[in-house]
Amino acid sequence: MAEIKAADVAKLRKTTGAGMMDCKNALQEADGNFEKAVDVIRTKGKAIADKRADRDASEGTVQAKVSGNYGAMISLNCETDFVAKNRDYVNFAASILDLAIAEKPADLEALKALSMQGKVLADVITEQSGTIGEKLELAYFASIKAEKVQAYNHIGNTLATLVGFSKSNVNEQVAKDVAMQIAAMAPVAVDEKDVPAEVIAKEKEIGRAKALEEGKPENIVDRIAEGMVKKFLKENTLLNQEFTKDNKKTVGEYIKESDKELKVTGFIRFSVK
Repeated sequence: MAEIKAADVAKLRKTTGAGMMDCKNALQEADGNFEKAVDVIRTKGKAIADKRADRDASEGTVQAKVSGNYGAMISLNCETDFVAKNRDYVNFAASILDLAIAEKPADLEALKALSMQGKVLADVITEQSGTIGEKLELAYFASIKAEKVQAYNHIGNTLATLVGFSKSNVNEQVAKDVAMQIAAMAPVAVDEKDVPAEVIAKEKEIGRAKALEEGKPENIVDRIAEGMVKKFLKENTLLNQEFTKDNKKTVGEYIKESDKELKVTGFIRFSVK
């Protein structure tokens, strides 16, 4: 059996990210051949990942980033909070986000198919899963393009938002406040007109059922339901929500104070919690 040098173990660990003992064992199995040892690590990593494929990856990190007028967001999920807070894991997620920013893929599947470290990203994630010993899943990707895009990453990286504006010269504090409003209040749409008809119909149905359950007269049930829909739209559309920093005004009014012509063109919000 070939002599296994500490320098080779360290080099293999740096290349694959695997643990020291795993690297030493892989080199022993490969009789000191470095390239074969890399393959051993990857093969075992895939086997571990396959074994854990049915696990629930409900923890993770959500990150958003902006470059110019383009913003992207990803969620890399794992099994435990311990891994989710690991610096190497968070940095790995950041490298995926950088790849998304650079390549601007059309959707999640297109992102997974991109090349990273000379391999398909999906395979790199599988290898990392084996290295870490938990199921990893690139669960979410979304992007937004606008004259101005603002990102907000919540402390702990479990929640992030992106918001687009119609002008590039948006006041920075206003942009940040709106991004944080989205994080805090989770609106479903920018304005009332952007709420899908089926959502409004469902809320009206819920309102009718609740009114009837409370014993309200049939002839006023629809009016009560309409009132509940109106309340829902006010509380769940960004521009009509009360501004979290000053509940005497709506978010729309706050934005207009900065620039009467400024519009929110869209937003994205995602959380692993």
